[in-house]
Amino acid sequence: MPVIKWLDENIEGFLLILLSILTVVVVFIQVFMRYVLSSSLVWSEELARYAFIWMIYIGVSYGVKRQAHISVDAVAMLLKRKGKFLLAMCANVAFLAFAVILIYFSFEVVIQVTRTSPALNIPMQWVYAAPMVGLLLTAIRIIQRMKIQFDLFRSGE
Repeated sequence: MPVIKWLDENIEGFLLILLSILTVVVVFIQVFMRYVLSSSLVWSEELARYAFIWMIYIGVSYGVKRQAHISVDAVAMLLKRKGKFLLAMCANVAFLAFAVILIYFSFEVVIQVTRTSPALNIPMQWVYAAPMVGLLLTAIRIIQRMKIQFDLFRSGE
């Protein structure tokens, strides 16, 4: 159980740090190779691009988990406790529906892709899986957030 608890609390942050470090190191090596050694790595830009794509979709989940997404709360400020709860639940349900729809279509894309990347020669399914995985994590975080909001509402806080 401690492993699952750690994953629940840290998986997005860990992956984002890992991918950020990978991107910075690869881009630094590429710049060094190009300007100091007058040579170039053919795969570095592709790897940095793919790591950045994964960071974007995992970042969505991280933002949901930390409640760090941009929101307009002008309407919510006008509402009482029950109205704020209902508005938050409607927003969560809409975001969850959006995530589930995108997961479905992302899965369709992943199973249809048969190409490999030009420089790294990896299956492009790994790249196209980023939205599916990121939005699956996002859907899990939205459900967790809805449960927390529901429990807080029931307890009267």
